[in-house]
Amino acid sequence: MLRSLPILLGIFVVMALSNAVVPVLPDFADGAAAQSAVYAAYFLGTFISVLPAGIASDRIGRVPLIRAGLLLTLASGVLILLFPSGLPLLIFRGIEGIGAGLFFSAALAWANSHPSSGRISGYVVAAQNLGLVMGLLATGWLDSTLDNHLAGIALFTILSIPALATSVAIRESKLETFARADLAGIVRNYFWLFAATVVLVGMTGAVAAIYPEYSGNDSSLLALQLATINVATVVAVLIAPRITFRPAPTIRISSLLMAGAVGASYVTPYAFPIIGALTGVIIVAILAFLAETKIQQGVMTGLFNTSAYAGFTVLPALAGLVAGEIGFLPAFLLLAGMSAMMAIPIGRCRCEFRG
Repeated sequence: MLRSLPILLGIFVVMALSNAVVPVLPDFADGAAAQSAVYAAYFLGTFISVLPAGIASDRIGRVPLIRAGLLLTLASGVLILLFPSGLPLLIFRGIEGIGAGLFFSAALAWANSHPSSGRISGYVVAAQNLGLVMGLLATGWLDSTLDNHLAGIALFTILSIPALATSVAIRESKLETFARADLAGIVRNYFWLFAATVVLVGMTGAVAAIYPEYSGNDSSLLALQLATINVATVVAVLIAPRITFRPAPTIRISSLLMAGAVGASYVTPYAFPIIGALTGVIIVAILAFLAETKIQQGVMTGLFNTSAYAGFTVLPALAGLVAGEIGFLPAFLLLAGMSAMMAIPIGRCRCEFRG
Protein backbone atom coordinates (compact mmCIF):
# COMPACT_ATOMS: atom_id res chain seq x y z
CA MET A 1 0.00 0.00 0.00
CA LEU A 2 2.78 2.48 0.94
CA ARG A 3 4.54 1.77 -2.34
CA SER A 4 1.35 2.75 -4.16
CA LEU A 5 0.79 6.10 -2.38
CA PRO A 6 2.53 8.35 -4.97
CA ILE A 7 0.50 6.66 -7.72
CA LEU A 8 -2.72 7.08 -5.75
CA LEU A 9 -1.99 10.75 -4.98
CA GLY A 10 -1.27 11.40 -8.64
CA ILE A 11 -4.45 9.76 -9.92
CA PHE A 12 -6.48 11.58 -7.26
CA VAL A 13 -5.20 15.01 -8.36
CA VAL A 14 -5.41 14.29 -12.10
CA MET A 15 -9.02 13.15 -11.81
CA ALA A 16 -10.03 15.94 -9.42
CA LEU A 17 -8.76 18.59 -11.82
CA SER A 18 -10.49 16.94 -14.76
CA ASN A 19 -13.84 16.99 -12.96
CA ALA A 20 -13.53 20.50 -11.52
CA VAL A 21 -15.34 21.96 -14.54
CA VAL A 22 -18.46 19.77 -14.25
CA PRO A 23 -20.49 21.54 -11.54
CA VAL A 24 -19.70 24.92 -13.12
CA LEU A 25 -20.14 23.96 -16.79
CA PRO A 26 -22.84 26.64 -17.32
CA ASP A 27 -20.21 29.27 -16.39
CA PHE A 28 -17.90 28.07 -19.16
CA ALA A 29 -20.41 27.80 -22.03
CA ASP A 30 -24.08 28.34 -22.89
CA GLY A 31 -26.36 25.46 -23.92
CA ALA A 32 -26.13 21.70 -23.59
CA ALA A 33 -24.16 21.20 -26.82
CA ALA A 34 -21.46 23.76 -25.98
CA GLN A 35 -21.16 22.51 -22.41
CA SER A 36 -20.83 18.93 -23.65
CA ALA A 37 -18.01 20.10 -25.96
CA VAL A 38 -16.09 21.57 -23.00
CA TYR A 39 -16.68 18.35 -21.09
CA ALA A 40 -15.76 16.04 -23.99
CA ALA A 41 -12.62 17.92 -25.13
CA TYR A 42 -10.78 16.49 -22.14
CA PHE A 43 -11.88 12.96 -23.00
CA LEU A 44 -10.87 13.40 -26.63
CA GLY A 45 -7.32 14.18 -25.50
CA THR A 46 -7.37 11.17 -23.20
CA PHE A 47 -8.82 8.92 -25.88
CA ILE A 48 -6.06 9.61 -28.40
CA SER A 49 -3.28 9.14 -25.84
CA VAL A 50 -4.17 6.12 -23.69
CA LEU A 51 -3.36 3.35 -26.18
CA PRO A 52 -0.03 4.83 -27.40
CA ALA A 53 0.83 5.43 -23.74
CA GLY A 54 0.01 1.83 -22.84
CA ILE A 55 2.12 0.45 -25.69
CA ALA A 56 4.99 2.81 -24.82
CA SER A 57 4.84 1.83 -21.15
CA ASP A 58 5.49 -1.81 -22.09
CA ARG A 59 8.63 -0.69 -23.95
CA ILE A 60 10.14 2.18 -21.96
CA GLY A 61 8.51 1.64 -18.57
CA ARG A 62 5.60 3.15 -16.68
CA VAL A 63 7.41 5.80 -14.61
CA PRO A 64 8.49 8.23 -17.39
CA LEU A 65 4.92 8.39 -18.69
CA ILE A 66 3.49 8.85 -15.19
CA ARG A 67 5.77 11.85 -14.61
CA ALA A 68 5.09 13.32 -18.07
CA GLY A 69 1.35 13.02 -17.45
CA LEU A 70 1.60 14.89 -14.15
CA LEU A 71 3.67 17.64 -15.78
CA LEU A 72 1.06 18.12 -18.52
CA THR A 73 -1.68 18.16 -15.89
CA LEU A 74 0.04 21.00 -14.04
CA ALA A 75 0.68 22.97 -17.25
CA SER A 76 -2.88 22.56 -18.54
CA GLY A 77 -4.36 23.68 -15.23
CA VAL A 78 -2.34 26.89 -15.37
CA LEU A 79 -3.33 27.51 -19.00
CA ILE A 80 -7.04 26.96 -18.31
CA LEU A 81 -6.86 29.51 -15.51
CA LEU A 82 -5.28 32.00 -17.92
CA PHE A 83 -7.61 31.26 -20.87
CA PRO A 84 -10.95 30.04 -19.45
CA SER A 85 -13.22 30.44 -22.48
CA GLY A 86 -13.69 29.79 -26.19
CA LEU A 87 -11.35 27.78 -28.39
CA PRO A 88 -8.32 28.11 -26.06
CA LEU A 89 -10.35 26.45 -23.30
CA LEU A 90 -11.19 23.51 -25.58
CA ILE A 91 -7.54 23.17 -26.63
CA PHE A 92 -6.20 23.21 -23.08
CA ARG A 93 -8.88 20.80 -21.92
CA GLY A 94 -7.62 18.52 -24.68
CA ILE A 95 -4.02 18.90 -23.44
CA GLU A 96 -5.22 18.15 -19.93
CA GLY A 97 -6.78 14.97 -21.32
CA ILE A 98 -3.53 13.94 -23.01
CA GLY A 99 -1.70 14.32 -19.71
CA ALA A 100 -4.34 12.24 -17.94
CA GLY A 101 -4.11 9.61 -20.68
CA LEU A 102 -0.35 9.28 -20.28
CA PHE A 103 -0.64 9.06 -16.51
CA PHE A 104 -3.66 6.80 -16.13
CA SER A 105 -2.71 4.30 -18.80
CA ALA A 106 0.78 3.86 -17.34
CA ALA A 107 -0.52 3.83 -13.75
CA LEU A 108 -3.16 1.20 -14.47
CA ALA A 109 -0.62 -0.95 -16.34
CA TRP A 110 1.69 -0.56 -13.32
CA ALA A 111 -1.10 -1.74 -11.00
CA ASN A 112 -2.30 -4.60 -13.22
CA SER A 113 1.28 -5.92 -13.52
CA HIS A 114 1.50 -6.23 -9.73
CA PRO A 115 1.24 -9.72 -8.13
CA SER A 116 -1.78 -8.42 -6.18
CA SER A 117 -3.25 -6.80 -9.28
CA GLY A 118 -6.91 -7.08 -8.26
CA ARG A 119 -6.35 -5.27 -4.96
CA ILE A 120 -3.93 -2.64 -6.32
CA SER A 121 -6.08 -1.92 -9.39
CA GLY A 122 -9.04 -1.55 -7.04
CA TYR A 123 -7.09 1.08 -5.09
CA VAL A 124 -6.22 2.91 -8.31
CA VAL A 125 -9.83 2.99 -9.52
CA ALA A 126 -10.97 4.02 -6.02
CA ALA A 127 -8.46 6.90 -5.99
CA GLN A 128 -9.64 7.85 -9.47
CA ASN A 129 -13.24 8.11 -8.33
CA LEU A 130 -12.38 9.83 -5.04
CA GLY A 131 -10.60 12.43 -7.13
CA LEU A 132 -13.66 12.82 -9.32
CA VAL A 133 -15.82 13.24 -6.19
CA MET A 134 -13.53 15.86 -4.65
CA GLY A 135 -13.32 17.70 -7.96
CA LEU A 136 -17.09 18.01 -7.90
CA LEU A 137 -17.56 18.81 -4.21
CA ALA A 138 -14.66 21.20 -3.74
CA THR A 139 -15.44 23.14 -6.90
CA GLY A 140 -19.14 23.37 -6.09
CA TRP A 141 -18.43 24.56 -2.55
CA LEU A 142 -15.74 27.05 -3.59
CA ASP A 143 -17.94 28.45 -6.36
CA SER A 144 -20.83 28.95 -3.93
CA THR A 145 -18.58 30.43 -1.24
CA LEU A 146 -16.27 32.61 -3.32
CA ASP A 147 -18.55 33.17 -6.33
CA ASN A 148 -15.65 32.14 -8.57
CA HIS A 149 -16.03 29.17 -10.92
CA LEU A 150 -12.24 28.93 -11.40
CA ALA A 151 -11.45 28.42 -7.70
CA GLY A 152 -11.67 24.63 -7.86
CA ILE A 153 -9.40 24.48 -10.90
CA ALA A 154 -6.88 26.69 -9.08
CA LEU A 155 -6.96 24.43 -6.00
CA PHE A 156 -6.25 21.20 -7.87
CA THR A 157 -3.67 22.84 -10.12
CA ILE A 158 -1.75 23.79 -6.97
CA LEU A 159 -2.14 20.27 -5.56
CA SER A 160 -0.63 18.81 -8.74
CA ILE A 161 2.74 20.27 -7.66
CA PRO A 162 3.26 17.90 -4.68
CA ALA A 163 1.85 15.05 -6.78
CA LEU A 164 4.55 15.70 -9.37
CA ALA A 165 7.22 16.02 -6.67
CA THR A 166 6.35 12.70 -5.01
CA SER A 167 6.46 10.87 -8.34
CA VAL A 168 10.25 10.63 -7.91
CA ALA A 169 9.53 7.86 -5.39
CA ILE A 170 7.69 5.64 -7.90
CA ARG A 171 9.56 2.51 -8.99
CA GLU A 172 8.84 0.28 -11.96
CA SER A 173 6.68 -2.82 -11.63
CA LYS A 174 7.94 -6.14 -12.97
CA LEU A 175 7.16 -6.80 -16.64
CA GLU A 176 8.89 -10.07 -17.48
CA THR A 177 6.05 -12.51 -16.69
CA PHE A 178 3.71 -11.17 -19.38
CA ALA A 179 3.41 -12.47 -22.94
CA ARG A 180 4.06 -10.19 -25.89
CA ALA A 181 0.86 -8.58 -27.15
CA ASP A 182 -0.64 -9.29 -30.56
CA LEU A 183 -2.76 -6.16 -30.98
CA ALA A 184 -4.84 -7.44 -33.91
CA GLY A 185 -5.52 -10.74 -32.18
CA ILE A 186 -6.51 -9.05 -28.93
CA VAL A 187 -8.97 -6.75 -30.69
CA ARG A 188 -10.40 -9.68 -32.65
CA ASN A 189 -10.87 -11.92 -29.59
CA TYR A 190 -12.09 -9.26 -27.17
CA PHE A 191 -13.86 -6.80 -29.48
CA TRP A 192 -17.24 -7.04 -27.76
CA LEU A 193 -15.65 -6.74 -24.34
CA PHE A 194 -14.13 -3.41 -25.34
CA ALA A 195 -17.32 -2.35 -27.13
CA ALA A 196 -19.24 -2.90 -23.90
CA THR A 197 -16.63 -0.78 -22.11
CA VAL A 198 -17.30 2.08 -24.54
CA VAL A 199 -21.00 2.14 -23.75
CA LEU A 200 -21.30 1.03 -20.14
CA VAL A 201 -18.27 2.76 -18.60
CA GLY A 202 -18.80 5.84 -20.77
CA MET A 203 -22.41 6.06 -19.60
CA THR A 204 -21.43 7.86 -16.39
CA GLY A 205 -19.82 10.63 -18.44
CA ALA A 206 -22.88 11.05 -20.64
CA VAL A 207 -25.23 11.39 -17.68
CA ALA A 208 -22.87 13.81 -15.91
CA ALA A 209 -22.55 15.95 -19.04
CA ILE A 210 -26.25 16.60 -19.66
CA TYR A 211 -27.62 16.57 -16.13
CA PRO A 212 -26.40 20.08 -15.09
CA GLU A 213 -28.31 21.82 -17.89
CA TYR A 214 -31.30 19.49 -17.53
CA SER A 215 -31.72 19.98 -13.79
CA GLY A 216 -30.86 23.67 -13.59
CA ASN A 217 -29.62 23.11 -10.04
CA ASP A 218 -26.97 25.31 -8.43
CA SER A 219 -23.35 24.12 -8.52
CA SER A 220 -23.17 22.92 -4.89
CA LEU A 221 -26.28 20.73 -5.21
CA LEU A 222 -25.12 19.42 -8.59
CA ALA A 223 -21.78 18.50 -7.08
CA LEU A 224 -23.46 16.46 -4.34
CA GLN A 225 -25.83 14.73 -6.75
CA LEU A 226 -23.18 13.77 -9.30
CA ALA A 227 -20.71 12.78 -6.59
CA THR A 228 -23.00 9.91 -5.60
CA ILE A 229 -22.06 8.20 -8.89
CA ASN A 230 -18.38 8.18 -8.00
CA VAL A 231 -18.89 7.35 -4.32
CA ALA A 232 -20.88 4.28 -5.34
CA THR A 233 -18.12 3.31 -7.79
CA VAL A 234 -15.50 3.60 -5.03
CA VAL A 235 -17.50 1.29 -2.77
CA ALA A 236 -18.03 -1.19 -5.60
CA VAL A 237 -14.37 -1.37 -6.68
CA LEU A 238 -13.21 -1.94 -3.10
CA ILE A 239 -15.73 -4.73 -2.47
CA ALA A 240 -15.96 -6.39 -5.90
CA PRO A 241 -12.34 -7.75 -6.06
CA ARG A 242 -13.30 -10.11 -3.20
CA ILE A 243 -15.85 -11.75 -5.53
CA THR A 244 -15.18 -13.60 -8.79
CA PHE A 245 -17.03 -11.95 -11.67
CA ARG A 246 -16.83 -13.45 -15.16
CA PRO A 247 -16.90 -10.64 -17.73
CA ALA A 248 -19.63 -11.76 -20.16
CA PRO A 249 -22.43 -12.62 -17.70
CA THR A 250 -21.52 -9.63 -15.52
CA ILE A 251 -21.83 -7.27 -18.48
CA ARG A 252 -25.05 -8.88 -19.69
CA ILE A 253 -26.81 -8.43 -16.35
CA SER A 254 -25.27 -5.03 -15.64
CA SER A 255 -26.24 -3.60 -19.02
CA LEU A 256 -29.92 -4.29 -18.39
CA LEU A 257 -29.75 -2.88 -14.87
CA MET A 258 -27.84 0.14 -16.20
CA ALA A 259 -30.56 0.79 -18.77
CA GLY A 260 -33.17 0.95 -16.05
CA ALA A 261 -31.02 3.19 -13.86
CA VAL A 262 -30.23 5.63 -16.68
CA GLY A 263 -33.91 5.86 -17.59
CA ALA A 264 -34.81 6.43 -13.93
CA SER A 265 -32.21 9.21 -13.64
CA TYR A 266 -34.41 11.35 -15.90
CA VAL A 267 -36.93 11.30 -13.05
CA THR A 268 -34.70 11.22 -9.97
CA PRO A 269 -30.99 11.62 -9.14
CA TYR A 270 -31.41 8.79 -6.62
CA ALA A 271 -30.65 6.49 -9.56
CA PHE A 272 -27.10 7.87 -9.78
CA PRO A 273 -25.59 5.56 -7.12
CA ILE A 274 -26.94 2.54 -8.99
CA ILE A 275 -25.21 3.74 -12.18
CA GLY A 276 -21.97 4.24 -10.25
CA ALA A 277 -22.07 0.86 -8.49
CA LEU A 278 -22.78 -1.02 -11.72
CA THR A 279 -19.89 0.80 -13.40
CA GLY A 280 -17.56 -0.25 -10.59
CA VAL A 281 -18.54 -3.91 -10.86
CA ILE A 282 -18.05 -3.84 -14.65
CA ILE A 283 -14.60 -2.23 -14.33
CA VAL A 284 -13.44 -4.77 -11.74
CA ALA A 285 -14.68 -7.71 -13.80
CA ILE A 286 -12.93 -6.50 -16.95
CA LEU A 287 -9.62 -5.53 -15.29
CA ALA A 288 -9.43 -8.84 -13.41
CA PHE A 289 -9.97 -10.70 -16.68
CA LEU A 290 -7.32 -8.63 -18.50
CA ALA A 291 -4.76 -9.35 -15.74
CA GLU A 292 -5.48 -13.09 -15.94
CA THR A 293 -4.70 -13.17 -19.67
CA LYS A 294 -1.01 -12.56 -18.74
CA ILE A 295 -0.58 -10.47 -21.88
CA GLN A 296 1.48 -7.25 -21.65
CA GLN A 297 -0.67 -5.06 -19.45
CA GLY A 298 0.31 -1.78 -21.08
CA VAL A 299 -1.47 -2.87 -24.26
CA MET A 300 -4.38 -4.53 -22.45
CA THR A 301 -5.13 -1.63 -20.11
CA GLY A 302 -4.40 0.77 -22.96
CA LEU A 303 -7.18 -0.82 -25.00
CA PHE A 304 -9.48 -0.77 -21.97
CA ASN A 305 -8.76 2.91 -21.35
CA THR A 306 -9.14 3.73 -25.05
CA SER A 307 -12.56 2.10 -25.01
CA ALA A 308 -13.61 3.84 -21.80
CA TYR A 309 -12.50 7.26 -22.98
CA ALA A 310 -14.05 6.71 -26.39
CA GLY A 311 -17.30 6.35 -24.48
CA PHE A 312 -16.54 9.42 -22.37
CA THR A 313 -15.84 11.37 -25.57
CA VAL A 314 -18.63 10.23 -27.88
CA LEU A 315 -21.53 9.59 -25.53
CA PRO A 316 -21.58 13.05 -23.84
CA ALA A 317 -21.32 14.76 -27.23
CA LEU A 318 -24.10 12.58 -28.66
CA ALA A 319 -26.34 13.04 -25.62
CA GLY A 320 -25.71 16.79 -25.61
CA LEU A 321 -26.56 17.04 -29.30
CA VAL A 322 -29.81 15.09 -28.90
CA ALA A 323 -30.74 17.08 -25.79
CA GLY A 324 -30.09 20.38 -27.56
CA GLU A 325 -31.88 19.52 -30.80
CA ILE A 326 -34.75 17.28 -29.66
CA GLY A 327 -35.00 17.32 -25.88
CA PHE A 328 -33.69 15.80 -22.69
CA LEU A 329 -36.14 12.90 -22.53
CA PRO A 330 -35.03 11.51 -25.93
CA ALA A 331 -31.41 11.90 -24.80
CA PHE A 332 -31.94 9.86 -21.63
CA LEU A 333 -33.96 7.24 -23.54
CA LEU A 334 -31.22 6.95 -26.17
CA LEU A 335 -28.61 6.32 -23.47
CA ALA A 336 -30.83 3.75 -21.75
CA GLY A 337 -31.43 1.96 -25.05
CA MET A 338 -27.71 1.82 -25.82
CA SER A 339 -27.06 0.28 -22.41
CA ALA A 340 -29.70 -2.40 -22.88
CA MET A 341 -28.42 -3.29 -26.36
CA MET A 342 -25.02 -4.35 -24.96
CA ALA A 343 -26.65 -7.40 -23.36
CA ILE A 344 -26.97 -9.01 -26.80
CA PRO A 345 -23.51 -8.97 -28.47
CA ILE A 346 -21.40 -9.59 -25.34
CA GLY A 347 -22.11 -13.30 -25.71
CA ARG A 348 -19.98 -13.25 -28.88
CA CYS A 349 -16.83 -12.22 -26.95
CA ARG A 350 -14.06 -14.83 -27.06
CA CYS A 351 -13.29 -14.22 -23.40
CA GLU A 352 -10.60 -16.88 -22.99
CA PHE A 353 -7.72 -16.74 -20.54
CA ARG A 354 -4.94 -16.84 -23.12
CA GLY A 355 -3.33 -14.40 -25.54
